[in-house]
This record gives sequence, structure tokens and C-alpha cells, in this order.
Amino acid sequence: MVVAPTPDSSRDTAPLRASGRTGGRRPPRRTGAGRRSFTSVLAALDELAASGARVAVRVADLDRGTTVLAGDDNDTLPVGGLGIVPLLVEVAAAFEDGRLNPLEIVDRAALEPVSVSGVWQHLKAPALPLADLAVLAASTGDALAANALLHRVGLPAVRARLEGLGLERTALLDQFRDRRGPDDAPQVALGSARELAALFAALVNSRAVTARVSAQVAEWLSLNADLSLVASATGLDPFAHDNDDHGLLFVNKTGRGDGVRAEAGVLAGPRAGVSYALIVCFDDLSIAHRLRAHDAFRILGLDLMEYVF
Repeated sequence: MVVAPTPDSSRDTAPLRASGRTGGRRPPRRTGAGRRSFTSVLAALDELAASGARVAVRVADLDRGTTVLAGDDNDTLPVGGLGIVPLLVEVAAAFEDGRLNPLEIVDRAALEPVSVSGVWQHLKAPALPLADLAVLAASTGDALAANALLHRVGLPAVRARLEGLGLERTALLDQFRDRRGPDDAPQVALGSARELAALFAALVNSRAVTARVSAQVAEWLSLNADLSLVASATGLDPFAHDNDDHGLLFVNKTGRGDGVRAEAGVLAGPRAGVSYALIVCFDDLSIAHRLRAHDAFRILGLDLMEYVF
């Protein structure tokens, strides 16, 4: 795998939006971005690739629209729960155009049990409205909530939405399952680092479907409590980070599976803003193998923090 930073450009694009977050603070005009080194993450990703892992990375400057870092970013790889982002986009679009009522109640008993992730399975409430299920899916990666949303909108609608967004290498293939049989899709979702980074850029710049849909999905994702990978470098509170006193704008979603770690998001500070995606598929043979993959995400987070601050 070849991973290399791309030289800076002076071309400007539309300014970063506040992503519809209440009290969101727009960063000041940013200057001097593009002079940060990504040497540390390059070394970490090269080490992963040399060990046999498949690695794809994409970092783009939001203000300039230029590529900051890229490696195998067109490759389509498993992304686990990161694949629910286009599902959330379709749900938000259905809320906006009236196809779905956000307060429509879904009964958990009508769903196939799944325990791979999430909190709804542990709650006493047997039924919840669709809007609350979207919050659970975005904030805790709740598999049962995501399945409920998927059953309501349907896979064909999500696929059509992906096509409308121009995403050709990203797909939600199936619902979450505790076990995958021979008749099931082998993965929940696939995606490319390039398209996932672009999708997050579109969300925070109000270009995904409509401004209201973009803002709604960004608001849901801003509640994500999984800050253990790239986001571990931000120092944000996993349970309350939608408004940061230091002017840090952050929206992300992670994906996990057997031998799969993925994360995409947007990070913006006073110096610059970036959209990013990193996917690592590795042989999960030991804790050491897993921690080496996790370390690469954290090193990318540190390099991104240097870039935006």
C-alpha cells in the first residue's frame, strides 16, 4: 500500500457549517493549514500493511477541498456499523418528506433478537419511537435499533439513497445478526474510505440530500459515544461532546467486526477542518494484533489534531 500526503492548494470551498448542533460555534477563518506532517500515521499504516492487514485511509481538507492523505481509498472493504450512516440519511429524508412519522412506535418483540451491540436490549421499554431509535443507532451503535429502522425503510430505499448521493463503492448489505448463515450476506456493510470521508463532508456542509437532512444526521452522529479510536486524541467527553468549549467541532461514526475496525468523521479546529476515514481489516489472532490496529487509529487522531490546531 502506498500512502502519501498531497500538496496543499489555495482553492477554497464553502465554509464549514455548524452541523445543525445547538449552540454550535463556527470556527474562525482558518489559515496556514496543510503544513502538518503525517509521518507518524504513515509509519503506523505501513507497519500494518506489512503485517498483512488491508488498510484504506482518506483525509481531505474541508476548506480547500484538497486531499491531505490518501492510501487505497477507492478499495471497497467491510466497515461494520459504519454502514448505518446512509441508513440514517434515508431515515432523516423520510422524516422530512413525510414518508415516516418520527413518533411512530416500534415494538421490540416484532424484531429478530440481536445482541452484538447496543443498549435497547437491556432496557425495560419494549417499544420506542423511530426518532429515539435513530438516536440509539447513532449514539451507541445499537444493532436492534438499526435493524428496526432498516425494516421500516427497507434495503432498496437505502440503496437508492446511496445511488442518489453518488456513492458507488459503499453499500448496506444486510441487517445486524448474531450469526451469519450461508444464505446471509457475509458482511453488514462495505465502503471505501474516499466515499465515507466525502459523505461526512457533505453532512457537515449541508449537502447531503437537503440542509435539514444533513443537520439532522449530523446531530444524531454528534452523540456518538465511541471515542476510542481516532477520536481518543480529541480529549472530548464521550457522553457530552456535542458542544466543546475550545471550539472543536467533531462528528464521527465507528464500525467494528471480526478483524474489522473502521471510523469516519469530521474534525475541525481553529486552524483547519478535515473529513477523514480509516478502515483496517486485519487477522485478529491476538490482543497484540488488535491493539496494533487500534494504535494506528489513535496515531491518526493525534496527527489530525495537529493539523486542525
